[in-house]
Amino acid sequence: MQVRSMHFKATASEKLADRRLQDALSKTRGKFVAGRAQAILELDNFDEIRDAAQRIRDRVLEHLDLYLEEFERNATARGAVVHWAEDAQEANRIICDIARAHGVKKAAKSKSMVSEECALNDALEAAGVQVVETDLGEYILQLAQEPPSHIVAPVVHKSKDEVSDLFERHHQRPRKESVPDLCREAREVLRPHFLSADMGISGANFIVAETGSTLIVTNEGNGRLCTTMPKVHVAITGIEKVVPTLEDVTTLLRLLPRSATGQSITNYVSLTTGVRGGGEQDGPEHFHVVLVDNGRSALLGTDFQPMLRCIRCGACMNHCPVYQTIGGHAYGWVYPGPMGSILTPSYVGIENALDLPNASTLCNQCGVVCPVKIPLPDLQRKLREKQVERRLRPWPERLAIKLWAYAASQPEIYSLGARIAARVLRRMGGSDRLIHRLPPGASGWTEGRDMPAPEGKTFHELYRRRGGGR
Repeated sequence: MQVRSMHFKATASEKLADRRLQDALSKTRGKFVAGRAQAILELDNFDEIRDAAQRIRDRVLEHLDLYLEEFERNATARGAVVHWAEDAQEANRIICDIARAHGVKKAAKSKSMVSEECALNDALEAAGVQVVETDLGEYILQLAQEPPSHIVAPVVHKSKDEVSDLFERHHQRPRKESVPDLCREAREVLRPHFLSADMGISGANFIVAETGSTLIVTNEGNGRLCTTMPKVHVAITGIEKVVPTLEDVTTLLRLLPRSATGQSITNYVSLTTGVRGGGEQDGPEHFHVVLVDNGRSALLGTDFQPMLRCIRCGACMNHCPVYQTIGGHAYGWVYPGPMGSILTPSYVGIENALDLPNASTLCNQCGVVCPVKIPLPDLQRKLREKQVERRLRPWPERLAIKLWAYAASQPEIYSLGARIAARVLRRMGGSDRLIHRLPPGASGWTEGRDMPAPEGKTFHELYRRRGGGR
């Protein structure tokens, strides 16, 4: 997927004006939030489980090399082949080579954000392999030639009518109106692909060091069909997804579906360990696991290491007022919302995603709901500091920050400035007490809304007037 994060401001403005998108977002806004709130009430010790999950993820990151080596050793012992990819290009080359070696003509693909990160579909199609997305949301987006806008609900930005139009155009069948009819049509179209695919491709929510297994969590049966029916199965995932034991996985699984979709457990939790054994009826004859770095190891030992705890639940974007207003495509890369505001600058370079760390109100809803307690607003602030240190922000902005810092450290100057600003803003509000337009440099606050004018007094002045203080 091409990086377009440098165009965040312009794209966000377009999304705000997109009536169809706004209607779609309004229908889904809050659904996952309410579902999560209800689901966590089922757990008497929810906070204790979050603490345990954080410890598991931190333990992995402190000894990542050892757990990855253990995974490789145990996976290899069960007939799998483990590949290491330093970047997206190497991951694509490895998987294309696997396809060539086995004469693959068609790949049935389950949902995988890492494959989106690597633009794997494009690479396989360039190598002559037909790729069929089988997750319903991803399949819809493949027909529309669009990237996902959410990591759990990738097609949340589309309406039922848009999907009906896509199916009618691509399937050449009578237009369906109801969701059950659309789902049935998708099953009918996709079923032959499962039966004829030479290779199945999946992601991995977790990989288990003690057993050499990969694990996927899905709500559709397509994932299991992709991992068991084709003769070749390729699992592609990030190196940070390793978990020490199956017991540790069960702890994380108590949090993942509740945080993602508000479910106690998803419909399918599928473990794949090695190749098909003698006498077994299903499973791949060849099993390859591609472990992708692509910038992850560069975060180890830095202020941003906690971001590698992420279990890709999407809770941060479900609760983010910015994401809920503009959708996922405005962020310009694979990972939207608060998690994307940190991962994208970290993976593609902060200079290519200057606005993303600022795409936040710093309300900390994302940090509060994160199941593994990633301090997302703190990491966004650290990225903002790095931008200033590297002089990546415009010079007027950097000058304003320096002047503000100086004034804030001088109480008398700050107090005088606050008194002047309060009175000027009150006068700008006029008789209706609303500021319709701020001067250049601050005009963004009033481009889409009116700003309430203050009373013309500072907080300290009002406090003293009402009998407080001295």
